[in-house]
Amino acid sequence: MALRSSDVVSTWIYGAMYGGVKLLSLIPIRIGQSIGRILGKALAGVLKRRVTSSLNNLRFIFGHTMSESELIALNGRIIAHFTQMLFEAPHILRLTRRNLDRYVVFENEEALTRALKKGKGVFVLTAHFGNWEFMSAATTLRLHAKNAVVVRPADFKPADRLLTTLRSRFGTEIIPKRRAMKKLLSAERENKVIGILLDQNVDWYEGVFVPFLGKPACTNKGLALVALRTGSPVIPIFSVRQPNGRYRIIFEDEVILKRTGDKIRDIEENTALFTRIIEKYVRRYPDHWFWFHKRWKTRPYCELDA
Repeated sequence: MALRSSDVVSTWIYGAMYGGVKLLSLIPIRIGQSIGRILGKALAGVLKRRVTSSLNNLRFIFGHTMSESELIALNGRIIAHFTQMLFEAPHILRLTRRNLDRYVVFENEEALTRALKKGKGVFVLTAHFGNWEFMSAATTLRLHAKNAVVVRPADFKPADRLLTTLRSRFGTEIIPKRRAMKKLLSAERENKVIGILLDQNVDWYEGVFVPFLGKPACTNKGLALVALRTGSPVIPIFSVRQPNGRYRIIFEDEVILKRTGDKIRDIEENTALFTRIIEKYVRRYPDHWFWFHKRWKTRPYCELDA
C-alpha cells in the first residue's frame, strides 16, 4: 500500500528531528548545560513578562509572598532550567551502564528494590520535575526490571514518535494515558515498575480536587484507585540537578496508603497524599517544575457571568 503524502512528510520531519537530537547528543553534557543556561538567561531577559503561561501561574501561587521582580527572576530560572534540558535529554542516546555515574547519582534506590521483592508490581509517583525523561531512562538502565510509563501522546505525530523512541530506548513500555487502567492492573501480575506523572490538570470527571500549593487542583484519581485495589507499593522518585551538573535521583520509601473502608474518602485522601509529596519538591526547588502547564484550569465551581 502506497504511503500517503502526509505520512511521508511526517517521516521526513521525524528523521530531521531525530538527526537534530543525535547531533545535540555529541555536545559534551557539561558544555551543553552551559549553553542551555546561557540561552535560557538570554531568552528570559528578552522575553521577561512575555512568557505569561508560567509567570501567571507563579503570580497565582506566590503573588502574595513575592514581589513582581522576584517572580520574573524565578520565571527566568525556570526558563533556564528547561533550556538546559534541551541539551541534556539527547544524551539518553549515549547513556550506558558504564557511563551512568557521569550523569546521575542515585539516593536510596534500595526502596524500589524492596518494593519489587513484594512481587506485586510497583507504581512510581513522579511529576514533570527536574529532568523526568532522563531520570526514567537512567532508572530503567540501572535496575533490571520490566518498566512502563503512562504518557499522554503528543499532538504532533513526529514529536510523539521521537519521544517514544527516546522513552523506549531501554525497553520501557509506553502506555497511552487514555484507557490505561487495564495495563495498570496488570502490573501486579507482571511485577512491572510503572511510572505515573501526577501533576497535570484533568477534567472534573477524571479526578478529585485536592490542595496543591495552596490552591484546589483537579488531580487524576487513577493512581489511588489502582494502588488501593492491587495493593501494589507506591514509590516516589524525583530528580534534582546538582551544582556539578549531575542529577541526584531520589527514591523515597514506600508511601503508606490510608485505608478507612470508605472508597471515595480513601481515593481522595491518598490522591491528596500523593500531591503533597509532589508539592514538597516543587516548594523546595520551584525552578525545577513545569510551570507552563495550566495546572489549575479545571475549577471546583462554575463561574457565572456577573
